[in-house]
Amino acid sequence: MENVTSPSSDDGVKISSLECLGFTCERIAIVADIPEIASDTTDLMLTTIVDGIRPDRPDPIRLAAAHALRNSLAFTRKNMNNETERNMIMKTICEATQSPSAEVRTAAYECIVQIAFQYYDKLQAYMQTLFQLTFATIRSDEEMVALQAIEFWSTVCEEEIELIEVSNECAEMGREVPPENVCVGYVKAALEHLCPLLTETLMKQDEDLAVDDDVWNLSMSGASCLQLVAATVENDVVPVIMPFVQANITSENWRNREAATMAFSCILDGPDDTAIGTYVNQAVPVLLNALSDSNDLVKDTTAWTIGKICDLHVRAIPADTFPTLVNGLASKLLTETPRVSSQACFGIHNLAAAFKEDDQAEKTGTNMLSQYMPTLLQTLLQVVDREDATESNLRIGAFEAISVLIQNSAPDVLNVLMQLLPAINDRLGQSFNMPCLTNDDKEQKEGIQGLLCGLIQVIAIKTTKEAILPFCDGIMTNFLQVLQTKNATCHEEALSATSAIATILEGDFLKYMTALQPFLMAGLRNFEAYQVCTCAVGLVGDISRSIESNMQPFCDEIMSALIEALQNASLHRSVKPPVLSCFGDIAMAIGGAFEPYLQLSLMMLLQAAQTRAPEDDEELIDYVNILREGILEGYTGIVQGLKDGNRSELLLPYIEAIMGFLEMLANDRQSDFDNEVLSKAVGLIGDIASALGPQIKVYLGKPYIIQLIKDGNTCGDQSIMGTSQWAMGVVSQAMA
Repeated sequence: MENVTSPSSDDGVKISSLECLGFTCERIAIVADIPEIASDTTDLMLTTIVDGIRPDRPDPIRLAAAHALRNSLAFTRKNMNNETERNMIMKTICEATQSPSAEVRTAAYECIVQIAFQYYDKLQAYMQTLFQLTFATIRSDEEMVALQAIEFWSTVCEEEIELIEVSNECAEMGREVPPENVCVGYVKAALEHLCPLLTETLMKQDEDLAVDDDVWNLSMSGASCLQLVAATVENDVVPVIMPFVQANITSENWRNREAATMAFSCILDGPDDTAIGTYVNQAVPVLLNALSDSNDLVKDTTAWTIGKICDLHVRAIPADTFPTLVNGLASKLLTETPRVSSQACFGIHNLAAAFKEDDQAEKTGTNMLSQYMPTLLQTLLQVVDREDATESNLRIGAFEAISVLIQNSAPDVLNVLMQLLPAINDRLGQSFNMPCLTNDDKEQKEGIQGLLCGLIQVIAIKTTKEAILPFCDGIMTNFLQVLQTKNATCHEEALSATSAIATILEGDFLKYMTALQPFLMAGLRNFEAYQVCTCAVGLVGDISRSIESNMQPFCDEIMSALIEALQNASLHRSVKPPVLSCFGDIAMAIGGAFEPYLQLSLMMLLQAAQTRAPEDDEELIDYVNILREGILEGYTGIVQGLKDGNRSELLLPYIEAIMGFLEMLANDRQSDFDNEVLSKAVGLIGDIASALGPQIKVYLGKPYIIQLIKDGNTCGDQSIMGTSQWAMGVVSQAMA
């Protein structure tokens, strides 16, 4: 710091010292458990940096000082809380935005962005000045500077979105909003001036920019900011933006057409249907016509916008437009550039996803998608085979669209799916012969295999046992070959798809177990690729439910691997809840034959039950709740399995520990907002009472048991209340 302020230091030393100071601040900010910097040190540091930004300093020194200030703002809250010092800091930074050097101006705005992020509650006195500076910069400065000025408004939006959420939470809980969390509403106040400025930036597209270029330009930044504005002010954005959209969406100038379409897409996520639904209704025919625009960028943005409408406002699409919409998107799948075709896939994906909660198919056996399914599926498979399908994520987009179409298909297209299934499985079989001359070839091959496994999975979920049974030998042969690759994603997809086959085949899945066992064990012991391990654990549970007592010959090896997983300190913690739950699945499948594994599995459950979370660590609280659900599922399955096998008495030595866990839950249910822990705890009480009856009478009358059942009875969830009433009846019977 002395180097910067000393008259004897040359400019090179001052610049190097400021850069070192900035780098040091940056490192301190990201390293945990660093002692707080003394206030006299931060005062001196700030004085040194501000001295370097002074207008009479050479531009290289001002630039280094501005970067150092940006990195030091995390440590200057005391100074920012002092009005005099804050005024000095803001004055110096605002002066730097007028530097002759574009680099210095950019660095100054980076500081302003950081101040908006860290000190939103201190902005009020400076917003008029910042309003004028940023608007002038966005309108007329060089792009690198204007980008940071837009970023300032994007940051203000993000802060206000968060503060509005805090305000809503406080209102729900009947609390006052803390002064530091008050949303002033700068974005809403600036709306009439900010939106026209952002729409100007939308018309500064770079038509020569390649789609996959890693570039962030003014029009992209403006679009991103406009999306945040819409999310911040919601319905209020509609009357400000729609005049621009309506005036330009059919303009003769392609830039205006694309900018208007982009502006419309940007405000779709924020306003509700009442505010924007009418405009969506009117826009769909115009957008469908624009899919045939002479400009590729217009077509690309149009397809993207239609996709967003299908995702966010599908109910506003006129029913008589639906055929034109589907056919319009389908017509762009094979004939357009990969980018436009990929956006068409996105549109079809979202349109199909809109039928997820549509109960029409259950009532009538059909839905509006049914008549288009054969053509859409066939065309999307052709997209997968396009030579340029690797560009713009086109192949992945096509596969995902096929998957969602299948998931939301109605019963009347089952025959179409069963015609598709052998074709998909044949493709999977043929994929093993794809040449792999490079790593890219290998990644592409394995990526296709994973996606094909995923399609087989969703078809299996939609079909019937009788329909799929003839194809299962070929499917399982291919799955086992996929499991021989060395690609974790492929393994995840193959194991998940095998789960679907096991579920639908039930006992008939047994014939595949001997061949599958080595790959299943490899998955259970794949502790490094923990997602694979999780899928393998899930598969064990599904197989257990399907083949039931026939699972027993495979259990020694499986239980050993599950115990290893729990004992592995490096295994990702997310795997442990499903492993604990899996004990219950196996016990229910093999009944009394679970006895050899009882002591060790209960010991693991009891150890896991000791896990607690600090009150201020929400992430860990959420994990502990998931862990407790897994523990309760494990206990429940073991209790039910031993009861079914007439070996309930084996539980008696462990009842005190299990009841101790239930007592802890009665006293310590943190953030169990969905009452999942409560639901499973009440269910376990009923199962234990049913299995052991009067033998555990002394425990069933305890206050914590009564409290859990009472909580379940009054939680308002009909399912949990039903379980609680059943548990109360079983407990009363055991106590009689």
